[in-house]
Amino acid sequence: MNEARLAAPRRPFVRRVAARSRDEHHRPATPLELFFDLVIVVAVARAASGLHHAIAEDHVGQGVLAYVMVFFGIWWAWMNFTWFASAYDNDDVLYRLLVLVQLVGALIFAAGVPDMAAGDRFVGTMGYVVMRLALVVNWMRAARGDPEHRRAAVRYATGVLGVQFLWVASLWLPPAGVVPGFFALLVVELLVPAWAEGKAFTPWHPGHIAERYGLFTIIALGESILAASIAFEQADDETSLSKLLPVAIGGVLLVFSAWWLYFERSAAPSLHSAKRAFLWGYGHYFVFASVAAIGAGLASSIDLVQGRAQADATVVGASVAVPVAIYLTTLWSLDGCGDRTLFGRLIGATGVVLVLLSPLTPIPVLSVGVVTALLVVAESLRPRHAA
Repeated sequence: MNEARLAAPRRPFVRRVAARSRDEHHRPATPLELFFDLVIVVAVARAASGLHHAIAEDHVGQGVLAYVMVFFGIWWAWMNFTWFASAYDNDDVLYRLLVLVQLVGALIFAAGVPDMAAGDRFVGTMGYVVMRLALVVNWMRAARGDPEHRRAAVRYATGVLGVQFLWVASLWLPPAGVVPGFFALLVVELLVPAWAEGKAFTPWHPGHIAERYGLFTIIALGESILAASIAFEQADDETSLSKLLPVAIGGVLLVFSAWWLYFERSAAPSLHSAKRAFLWGYGHYFVFASVAAIGAGLASSIDLVQGRAQADATVVGASVAVPVAIYLTTLWSLDGCGDRTLFGRLIGATGVVLVLLSPLTPIPVLSVGVVTALLVVAESLRPRHAA
């Protein structure tokens, strides 16, 4: 007797891009989004690696500037994809293929990261443009499939497309105009969503957005976890162990504390206000970039212990302390100080000051780790007001 087979319905090649409901009870990240994140991991690792080598070779100013510019491209492409998918992911074949094009662009961008750090922007710019042009097509599909938000979708498509022409044109800027040109185009990129959603916000899902941002934070923390594990791995004798153990333990404390402090607060209040949603979404650039930079600082600290770093101990210690201070300050600023009392705010400010003073100690990484762990204790013990 033949057994009946249950076959999944065939996925349509093209399906109308209708707006998803903001009231979906559970809106998790899709496997396609997680796959996209996997590619972003490569780009983040390349950017952090470039910063690490610049710090170790005592080219801190040049390395930080290159890192800021490269990380913006990674973050901005990821963020635009994330917010679009939150509102319009219909998972038809065409959508998957367009995301595949974005993935290819992300891989090209990642391949061009070392060249961009050295001043050659062609490959990286082409990868970035490929990612963005695929997004333009998706916005055009959304404009056709969602009449209610058609104006916003058309503005997105027009704005994103126009800026890509400017990025390509910037390849012909003279060397003196590269940095000013980049920051000018950065401002234009940031203005496109504000212009597009000025009249009617697209139907992104607050819970989904919060989850996606949390996942990116974990991706960035992975760089620091890798650096801490290398410190343990390379401690192969008593001398190395005594020098590397403070870096390893401090790195573990720091990474765990950074994770705890991020996920201790809820993003919901920020994402239910249109104005605060923009500030929250844009402000996360500093959260993501600082967390990934911590990994570069930890890797530089390992180089210093093993005598491979050309920078002095204070500079290397600052390469950990400064990103941590930026991370803590940004986190609490985005939170709006939450329900903190004046005493709680003083504790947070004191913690940031102590972190910034840690490069003056003999064991800066361990000092930062201990301070952040104490902040976790203070955060866990503080009273919460009822929502």
